[in-house]
Amino acid sequence: MRILHENIREYIMRKVKMILQARSTIEGAGVKLKRVFGYNEVPLLDPFLLLDHFGSNNPNDYLAGFPWHPHRGIETITYMISGKLEHGDSLGNGGIIKSGDIQWMTAGSGIIHQEMPQKSESMMMGFQLWANLPSTHKMMVPRYRDITATMIPTVKDKGAIIKIVCGEYKGVRGPVQDIITEPQYYDIALTANSEFSHSFPQNHTVFAYIYDGTGYFDEDKDAFKQSGQLILYDKGEDITIHSEECMRFLLVSGNPIEEPVAWYGPIVMNTQKELEIAFKEFRDGSFLKHSENINFEYWKQN
Repeated sequence: MRILHENIREYIMRKVKMILQARSTIEGAGVKLKRVFGYNEVPLLDPFLLLDHFGSNNPNDYLAGFPWHPHRGIETITYMISGKLEHGDSLGNGGIIKSGDIQWMTAGSGIIHQEMPQKSESMMMGFQLWANLPSTHKMMVPRYRDITATMIPTVKDKGAIIKIVCGEYKGVRGPVQDIITEPQYYDIALTANSEFSHSFPQNHTVFAYIYDGTGYFDEDKDAFKQSGQLILYDKGEDITIHSEECMRFLLVSGNPIEEPVAWYGPIVMNTQKELEIAFKEFRDGSFLKHSENINFEYWKQN
């Protein structure tokens, strides 16, 4: 009976599959940031395509921002930890993403937007995650969700503080729901020498990204992990994370799409032909579909 119990436990506990180290790069009009994963890692983190960690005490590192550019076929999830980011898009949405806020933008058939970090007297920091859309939803009507910090529930569990953007923990659900890839998205802070455990669907991709502190990301404490590292888990269900010192990390999961990826710049489709069509439409002015959802007055003025 004990052997059977251990075999079951071995099956459901997720092991660390791979460690990725964030690397410095420049994006947009000259923003210095850390690329945690991207084009070269596809399809390793399916349904996720890219994770950027931006942040600096020096405004010259980020003020150039990300001027007007198109997206199609993906969702972009922008999470501000500290500072402000001004945004606008072809649907007429515009405003400021402040500390603790999330912008969940579904580009679908096509959207044009800009994201411009604002000067901060202290650290400006945040993340942008790209999630792929399946072929059935590549050309869906674009939509935009503005989630303020006050809308994101927080659960305190022993030495852990869990902010729930998407998913459920201890019966508390995050405000972002009805997403096709069934994602979970948590921002977790652990005090020193604390532990956090959670379960995920067996087939889902699960990763953690440490952005402050150090700890262990498996129950056996096999290998020490530190800030700037992404931990990709293998298949299974349960994970257990231990902090050595105070630690903060993102914990994200999603249902893999398992479809071909044709990706160039800000557009992600399934085939090269679809990519060519998207860029042709962007050049000839027919990129934006669903005209009833386009605020042309806003677009002309900006």
